[in-house]
Amino acid sequence: MLLETGLTALLGERRRALDLFPPWWPRHAVPPDTSRHPVNGGCLGRVLAVSTGQYDVDAARPRGGRLPRRERRAQLLQSALEVFVAQGYHAAAMDDIADRAGVSKPVLYQHFPGKLDLYLALLDSSCDTIIVNTRAALESTQDNKQRVEATMAVFYDYVASDTGAFKLVFESDLVNEPAVREQVERVTNETAALVADVIHEDTGLSDEQSRLLAVSLVGMAQVSARFWLTEAGGIERPDAAALVAGLAWRGIRGYPRTDEPASGEH
Repeated sequence: MLLETGLTALLGERRRALDLFPPWWPRHAVPPDTSRHPVNGGCLGRVLAVSTGQYDVDAARPRGGRLPRRERRAQLLQSALEVFVAQGYHAAAMDDIADRAGVSKPVLYQHFPGKLDLYLALLDSSCDTIIVNTRAALESTQDNKQRVEATMAVFYDYVASDTGAFKLVFESDLVNEPAVREQVERVTNETAALVADVIHEDTGLSDEQSRLLAVSLVGMAQVSARFWLTEAGGIERPDAAALVAGLAWRGIRGYPRTDEPASGEH
């Protein structure tokens, strides 16, 4: 009788404790049947809850849901851009990028084998942006003065972008890496080639002469835009771009079009 009374009291305390502190079950776990062995079943429930990996580091962090591969890649690139712009290549770590993207490092490595691969992917995209925009500016009109203005605006808009992507192209701390240097030089080479084609077609200058003038114009656009951003921000961007475009036009218009007299001012 005494033993039965003691067991009843013990079980009563156990039920009250479970009411106050119920076992925490994983979201998708099915609790074991405790109807026949309530005490052991309750303990087993505690063990199962801990053993499901709910306290892993990845699970403890807020993580994004599953995304299609292309969307995930774009998200990782955006996060990497923010980290590289803020910290530079050498100071940035894959851990920082994974944390910024809200994914685990294994997920990051599924898309990019290493930090350099990620940096080069960003650099390639950033270089393409300014090259494509330069082509669009030159093709937007047949008026050469407007071409100069539109092309100059491309560089000023690029350095003023909130993304800061221009730092990867024009202020990279990894230019000693051949693959990076190749991409950086690609911007100058390809934008200058686009401008040189217009100069050659309109003036009849040789390819070499046209290219030299084009590289000079591209250098003026790039260097002046970066200087404006850091040292002359008191001038509104459109005004700054127009000011330098005016200087460039006053120089390049001295080379007459092939279909105009040498004294022409087009």
